[in-house]
Amino acid sequence: MLATTTTPVGYAWRTLSVVSLASVLTGLGGSAINVALPEIARHTGADATAAGWILLGFQLTTTVLMVVFGRLADMFGRRTLYLWGLATYTAAALLAGLTPNAWTIVAMRVVQAAGAAMLLTNSAALVSDAFPRERLGEGMGVYVASFSIAGLIGPTLGGVLAESLGWRWVFWFNVPIGLICLAWGALVLRRVPPAGRERGLDLPGCVLVLVTLGGLLLALSEFTRLGWGHPVVLGGLAGFAVGLPLFLVRQARAAHPVVDLGLFRERAFAFGTLASFLNAVARMGMVFLVALYFQAVRGDDPVQAGLKVLPLAVAAMVASVSSGFLQRLLSARTLAVAGAAMTTCGLLVMLAVMSAATPYPAVALGLVLIGLGSGVFLPSNTTAILDGLPSERLGIVNAMRLMLQNTGNVVGTGLVLSIITAPLPAVLHQSVFAGTLSRLRGSAVEQLVTGYQWALATMATISVLTVLACLARRKVT
Repeated sequence: MLATTTTPVGYAWRTLSVVSLASVLTGLGGSAINVALPEIARHTGADATAAGWILLGFQLTTTVLMVVFGRLADMFGRRTLYLWGLATYTAAALLAGLTPNAWTIVAMRVVQAAGAAMLLTNSAALVSDAFPRERLGEGMGVYVASFSIAGLIGPTLGGVLAESLGWRWVFWFNVPIGLICLAWGALVLRRVPPAGRERGLDLPGCVLVLVTLGGLLLALSEFTRLGWGHPVVLGGLAGFAVGLPLFLVRQARAAHPVVDLGLFRERAFAFGTLASFLNAVARMGMVFLVALYFQAVRGDDPVQAGLKVLPLAVAAMVASVSSGFLQRLLSARTLAVAGAAMTTCGLLVMLAVMSAATPYPAVALGLVLIGLGSGVFLPSNTTAILDGLPSERLGIVNAMRLMLQNTGNVVGTGLVLSIITAPLPAVLHQSVFAGTLSRLRGSAVEQLVTGYQWALATMATISVLTVLACLARRKVT
């Protein structure tokens, strides 16, 4: 059913507290690992490929499973999937800290990603269902701000844990928080009968998602190390090229498609999700990129690097909370345009000042602009897509939105990791991810800075396309 003004506001805010606490949990895990990755790589002997897949494996798995769990939530209920997600995420974090090597960490991160997919698929839908329509912007703003809070604490936390207690605690700190989230969620969330009227899961479609996205990611992440002509890279590109049309044909014919292609006939949804995808590609990895810059280029330790990325998270948190109240004055679509434009300005500032000796205030200015833009764009764009939908469509529409957004995360991460290391010889790639490149003599650091300039130019260009996608979306009544 639709969220109406008769929805108890108290329950809405309690639901938001559950969702936000779990979002802080998953956000902390991701941002802490972004900063601590060089420390993890050094102690586990991870090469550049394994280090990259600690990040990319999580994102790919989350993306692939998003729409699967969106369908399962409609079939079995959001509360059930949400609590299972918390339990899975917490257990995988415990096991990741016990693993003996980097590739086992990758495997545990894949399991953890399954739990995260259950959480992310249901989070915005739970908020949308619980809040009265006229206050949805406030709820969505606080929900998105919870990720910013995690981004604010996570980088410093990751650096401190890796330096003082060891890399294993970068995973283990999730366990007590996860248990608290699980208990609070079980107490607060109502048992509501599933809203979905259709029951079925398109397993061939899910496999095709894995083949298509997995192939693209494999090619993007490995071409700088292996070259475009290597069989692994060619196989990944072939998987994408063959899998994409097969996936589209399958979705057009399936009784219960993974992706409801009919939704893309709605202009607001089509351009809204396109903007989500492009924005994710453009901004994904900024915390990781900047933290890695200060370690690999400037020689900072993880704690120093974590502190230096805080302006982005602070700005995003303030903007996210404010966006809900700004929606009383301006439409969500207008705010989405403004946020995307501000993100573009921040990326252009970063590009303009990028060098081996960039003054920190210049970097901080770029990070603040990117944070403000992201903090305004994400809740506003999400509200514009989900506002007014009936409850039985929230699960699948939100899952599709998140799938495309996370596809942008996957593509953006793979693209950026490939671009920043492209000017460097393959033998130095491991030094980049271990954060030790600054200790080498010669032109290696300048080559890495060149890679950063290429990556920022690419991200800024894609961010301009995000603005255009937002402008192309007209109001639908």
